[in-house]
Amino acid sequence: MASGLDGRSVIVTGAGSGIGRAVALAFAAEGARVVVADLNADGAAAVVKEIEQAGGTAVAVTGDLSEQAVVDQVTATAVERFGGVDVLVNNAGIMDRMSAPADVSDAEWERVIRVNLTAPFLLTRAVLPHMLEAGRGAIVNTASEAGLRGSAAGAAYTASKHGVVGLTKNLAVMYRKQGIRANAIAPGGTATSIVVDADQEAHGPAALGPHFVNIGRVAQPEEQAAAIVFLASDAASNINGVVLPVDDGWSAV
Repeated sequence: MASGLDGRSVIVTGAGSGIGRAVALAFAAEGARVVVADLNADGAAAVVKEIEQAGGTAVAVTGDLSEQAVVDQVTATAVERFGGVDVLVNNAGIMDRMSAPADVSDAEWERVIRVNLTAPFLLTRAVLPHMLEAGRGAIVNTASEAGLRGSAAGAAYTASKHGVVGLTKNLAVMYRKQGIRANAIAPGGTATSIVVDADQEAHGPAALGPHFVNIGRVAQPEEQAAAIVFLASDAASNINGVVLPVDDGWSAV
């Protein structure tokens, strides 16, 4: 079955590097028009340049997606430049310090939840009216192995990704009769530039250490991107509310 993505309007967050960059490039290769949203202006501009040099269409929007004004700008750009929003990929996220609950500071908790959970909610809420008007849409969220288990990250990140899983499933139920699908991937270890600023002697990292023995092969960003593009495509037209591990079997251990 064809992907059906040619000419579609796609928003990808965290698209300036890592998984997001691979996702933006993959959608553009399918003929989609891509809003490259990222906090890093240079990274976003570089991805737009890559897409355009390959003959695709993209535009960059930079800013902190946990801020409503930036969310509004991203949505408006997709609508004004590309005529609507067909696909939303909530991929942007940050790691915590692998802190155990007793050691999480207010600042760490609030920032991780704001970026990883509140920002996807805000952008989802912003694009839904456009999808509902069109009578179709696909939302794909980047969850995590930490959204499936309690042993893959600290308290803040784990809670945020469990929240992403819950948001995904709720969206799938709420809007399936309106032609909107919501799915997520749960990446395992993936080769990206994200660095975990953790004190290895602290309780959280020490307690989690043994659980990473069976992590499996570290994926390339393009492998995560392929799963996201599939879930957004017409080939996945009857797939809704799924959280797909892309983890070399880590979740099966």
